Amino acid sequence: MKEFNVDFKEILNDIKATFSDQNVGNISKTYLIGEALLGNGNELAHIDLLIGDKDGPVGKAFANGFSNLSAGHTPLLAVIRPNLPSKPYTLLVPKVTVKNMKDAGKIFGPAQAAVAKAIADSVEEGIIPEDKLDEWVIVCSVFIHPQASDYHRIYQYNYSATKLALKRALKKYPSLEKMLYDKDRAQHPIMGFKVPRLWRPPYLQISLDAPNLEKAKQVISQIPGSDRIIIEVGTPLIKRYGTRIISELRKTAKDAFMIADLKTLDVGKVEVDIAYEETADAVVAAGLAPPETLDAFVHEAKRLGIYGAVDMLNVEDPLGKLKKMKKFPDIIILHRGIDQETGRTHGLEIIKELRQTFDNKKFLIAVAGGILPETAKEALHKGADIIIVGRYVTQSKDTERAIRNFLELTPLMREDIDHFRVHVE
Repeated sequence: MKEFNVDFKEILNDIKATFSDQNVGNISKTYLIGEALLGNGNELAHIDLLIGDKDGPVGKAFANGFSNLSAGHTPLLAVIRPNLPSKPYTLLVPKVTVKNMKDAGKIFGPAQAAVAKAIADSVEEGIIPEDKLDEWVIVCSVFIHPQASDYHRIYQYNYSATKLALKRALKKYPSLEKMLYDKDRAQHPIMGFKVPRLWRPPYLQISLDAPNLEKAKQVISQIPGSDRIIIEVGTPLIKRYGTRIISELRKTAKDAFMIADLKTLDVGKVEVDIAYEETADAVVAAGLAPPETLDAFVHEAKRLGIYGAVDMLNVEDPLGKLKKMKKFPDIIILHRGIDQETGRTHGLEIIKELRQTFDNKKFLIAVAGGILPETAKEALHKGADIIIVGRYVTQSKDTERAIRNFLELTPLMREDIDHFRVHVE
């Protein structure tokens, strides 16, 4: 696994500033946390650690862990060799249950030595101030896979991970800016799929309206990889197969953002729950529904952490409707509907009105209804965040080319968040 570049001199200066005379006293009232994952295979190392004053929360955790033993997770002092513990005193806690002496050998051997040496070297390198050796303690949680067998790798990976976790703790990594920057870009390696959010418009929403599962899968299989694409599970599909169709389509597009076009008119909460249970990322209610239904719909979507959208199809006064709602939707869909398509311009001036009227709200605007590449650019220019297309893509003989005709409209649409991305701390 590749690790971030670290400017050691900068880290050392930051640590000295963090633990200046006016700041050092604060650590006794709280504690610092560090984490690092390095290596690969069964010997992969994952370190979580706490560092703090003996008289603070970390000191209490150290004493409790030292005296309250748990079967299979017995803590031990980190020692460089027998009879030579490292300082600050470090309590090593196995994360994975130690079931036999073979497992114990990995903990009491290379893992223990690695953690102890990493702490000692951190003192020698000035990462840990020498005058804090007898004032601080460390609690270090160590992961050792039951099938790990290469002692040299176990040592090396845990040594490096411990030092990195320690540096991160003292540097108070990550910063707020780092966390917010990466939270929607990152993919957890064990989970194996992304959980997309709509934080970086514009987007292209592909409406799968034909009530045919195999056709929908065929279209999805031809969608080019892009963070700009939303998959709409259309109303006809849902009516024919039920919301279970969402989970079924996930098998073909596990990383996709999927919006369920429920066209809810009543029992808003119930329909949101049903779609949510099938992993929908967003749900759509009909704007013709009573304000009370829409409020319940949007409230439940927000409660569950998914997007609540309102489709203004056939709503004569969208602004008036929104003003009557107590819960503001995440997405407003301006959609004339298939039966009303008479041209390529769809009253896009309302986009500006929505922005001005609800300038204190955070929401996305989607535009649908006979959208072609040449008219999509106009909608984007006038402020649309999402372009919804259907037959132009789903009935095309070259689905991928049809989609790229939209993705190539603007520089932003062509961008992908992972292109040229460099991991830095």
